[in-house]
Amino acid sequence: MSFLSKSPEKPFARSEYDVLRQVILCKPEYMTIRDVINETQKKFKDEGIHIELAMAQHKKFIQTLKDHDVDVILLPSLKMFPEQVFTRDIGFTLGHILFVAEMANKLRQGEEEVLKGWLEREDISYFNLRGDEIEGGDVIVNGETIYVGLSARTNQKAIDHLQSILPHYEVVTVPFTEKYLHLDCVFNIISPTEALFYPNAFTQKETEILASRFELIEVSEEEQFTLGTNVLSIGNKKIFSLPVNTNVNQELRNRGYEIIEVDITEIIKSGGSFRCCTLPVLRDGDNHL
Repeated sequence: MSFLSKSPEKPFARSEYDVLRQVILCKPEYMTIRDVINETQKKFKDEGIHIELAMAQHKKFIQTLKDHDVDVILLPSLKMFPEQVFTRDIGFTLGHILFVAEMANKLRQGEEEVLKGWLEREDISYFNLRGDEIEGGDVIVNGETIYVGLSARTNQKAIDHLQSILPHYEVVTVPFTEKYLHLDCVFNIISPTEALFYPNAFTQKETEILASRFELIEVSEEEQFTLGTNVLSIGNKKIFSLPVNTNVNQELRNRGYEIIEVDITEIIKSGGSFRCCTLPVLRDGDNHL
């Protein structure tokens, strides 16, 4: 039984770094690089993915989340969806609203229906972004400001629509180099004042805008490839990060973060890491936003 079915609490999130209470994941049971749909997959297309190893790493990730008092919801994994492990993309929680995205790539279309099935069973209302090409990996929430990546998966029309239905929020369009797939592969907010950032993905203009709002912690090209920006904060300055990203991890430790290292390198062969694998449903925070 899920946390929400036992409690009157609604979905809620106002940031990427408040204490995480409940999150949606999906096992990489049928994960495969069937059709190459991002740059990371190009490198590993011939090598493929070791499913047993990916499943074992994902299981360890789930257990570590539970060890930190995070309630984990597992969506059923279906053979027709090889990218289903990346639950972040199928939706996002903003305030008390859980938005269900519409997937841009045909390989992933239909994953949203699995999420909607769970929401309906749990009697949780949601906003269905039908007709809008937008994915959760491009949506980064920071209080009353929402940063949305302009990418191959998220278009300006969808961003404009999001702004129109959220008039009390500032929705900031963030263009970046398209080959990096989603905004959270090159930019991720980890506190009210700090963000991880891969500079080569942005023009000078975008860099200056983001630098005016955050202290940008630069990620190297090598560690961007191993998704050094794609960490998951669970609150209280605790962050999930890959052991291989030693420079990112040390920089964060120097800033007072506790780094929870879990190896999911088999999963990142398909182009996503901790943030991509998690769809937060409930975080602590100011419920009056």
